[in-house]
Amino acid sequence: MISLKNNIYRSHMCGLLSSKHIGAEVRVAGWVNNIRKMGSLTFLTLRDQTGVVQIFVEDEKMVKDITKESTVTIHGLVRGRGEKNINSDMKTGEIEVLAKKIEVLGKCEDILPFEISRARDQNENTRLKYRYLDLRNEQNLENICKRAELMRFIREQMNELEFMEIQTPILTSSSPEGARDYLVPSRINAGKFYALPQSPQIFKQLLMISGFTRYFQIAPCFRDEDARADRSPTEFYQLDFEASFVTQDDILEVLQTVLYNTLTHFTTLSVDKPPFVRIKFKDAMEMYGTDKPDLRNPLKLIDLTKDFTKHSFSVLTDKYIFALKAKANDMGRRFFDALTASIKVQGAGGLVYLKYDGQEFSGPAAKYFSEKDLDILKEKASLEAGDTLFIVSDVKRNRALKYTGFLRNELGEKLELIDKNAFKPCFIVDFPFYEEDDDGNVAFSHNPFSMPQGGMDALKNQNPFDIVAYQYDLVLNGVELASGAVRNHSREIMVEAFRLAGYDKEVVENKFPALFNAFRYGAPPHAGAAIGFDRLLMFICNETSIKEVMAFPMNKSAEDPLMGAPSVVTDKQLRDVHIKVDLNE
Repeated sequence: MISLKNNIYRSHMCGLLSSKHIGAEVRVAGWVNNIRKMGSLTFLTLRDQTGVVQIFVEDEKMVKDITKESTVTIHGLVRGRGEKNINSDMKTGEIEVLAKKIEVLGKCEDILPFEISRARDQNENTRLKYRYLDLRNEQNLENICKRAELMRFIREQMNELEFMEIQTPILTSSSPEGARDYLVPSRINAGKFYALPQSPQIFKQLLMISGFTRYFQIAPCFRDEDARADRSPTEFYQLDFEASFVTQDDILEVLQTVLYNTLTHFTTLSVDKPPFVRIKFKDAMEMYGTDKPDLRNPLKLIDLTKDFTKHSFSVLTDKYIFALKAKANDMGRRFFDALTASIKVQGAGGLVYLKYDGQEFSGPAAKYFSEKDLDILKEKASLEAGDTLFIVSDVKRNRALKYTGFLRNELGEKLELIDKNAFKPCFIVDFPFYEEDDDGNVAFSHNPFSMPQGGMDALKNQNPFDIVAYQYDLVLNGVELASGAVRNHSREIMVEAFRLAGYDKEVVENKFPALFNAFRYGAPPHAGAAIGFDRLLMFICNETSIKEVMAFPMNKSAEDPLMGAPSVVTDKQLRDVHIKVDLNE
């Protein structure tokens, strides 16, 4: 650390001054946070990365030409404020600095586009255009400082777990990994392109084949995806790690160790202790309607399909039917109408609800159910007085589950069923290796480089949609925080797995030549995972948008208003990389 002892600008940081410094002469430097006059008295507050301190100015001429947000250095004497003047809202509220000399280092010449304290009230493009001002906001500054702390803490943990930090390339080859690649044209190799890596997936597997026992890095990943609250439209970071000669249990142990230690270190909320709950994918879908269940929400799905498939009520006829039970009888019509509207936005046909007072059912749909139907509902859902039964249906099972899972989340929030002071992680395991695409074909459902459970025998003899893989997700409070798998390390299994998904051997060889060829030379069993670094930081900082924990994020249109990216380049630059742009095509 740079010593401040002989620094001409400052001897102490603003936010670190305290009553122990009373009587000391100090030099502090930073940004003028505020200036206020109280009769003949003048005060200003000075801000740096560590916090704010009050400056008392006896001669107002000293601040005559000083403007807010100018950078200054102040030489003065630390003194106590006196018991009546202590500001308990400030970390340095017990003291102030009596200014003897003030020197302006960098004057704020223009009117600020917004007040620093109100930076978060501005629209996204304004904030990002003036991101260097936006980051002066206390909360924004704190988030980026926390980012550095988290990065250091995770590195320390991985080192203790004997993982070696290794960097992998930023320029690589394009591969079909699910999202669109960001392409970089080659000047030297005309007509060819690099791709920015969507993840270090193949490289970390190659490291295991190279003989390294345990690898990790906090890696940048690039995917051309649409933005959402927990996803950046351009790049993000993940804690990426891999180990050889390990099983699924070994990797889950690493994941839960790192997450538990991190959450308990950085937050005061309760955290479920390891071992974390493990839920099979199939069970998660049937219980929660999602593979990302928020376990803070106590609601579970009730399958009514077999009981009401041939129901005379047309809304339920020949459909998959699921229900949720919640205490909502006191809610008014507007509540139920809003729920119905929101689930229709998701694609559902509608929502049926029945209120039960312990004796009778009520609600717009109650008249469509016979006494026998209502008795079945009471028994199947274990209904008690005050319960409301919400019923969702669809001709396709996966859609019915999806809509009911969405409704579960909505009810959890609107009925305040979720414990906001808890972290409840879980592992989702045994993902299906394949799924049916929109055209009815076999497609990979998760990670194509995973090892199918049962190996070649499963691929040869099982229905593809019945095959499960050694794939796992770490879910935290309804958010997929990490994903990983035991990797396939066999050429034969790789070829057969891709064949079932519609890729012949030549495609596999051409798309993944390094991995395909490396498997010829003694590949060890290996497995790994990746934790979303930015998402984890969102939880720690209690933020709902990933942009709040990134120093220079893009906007929702994948643009950077600060740097003007993406931008038009010159014809010469395009010629150098053998590209001609025609926007009319």
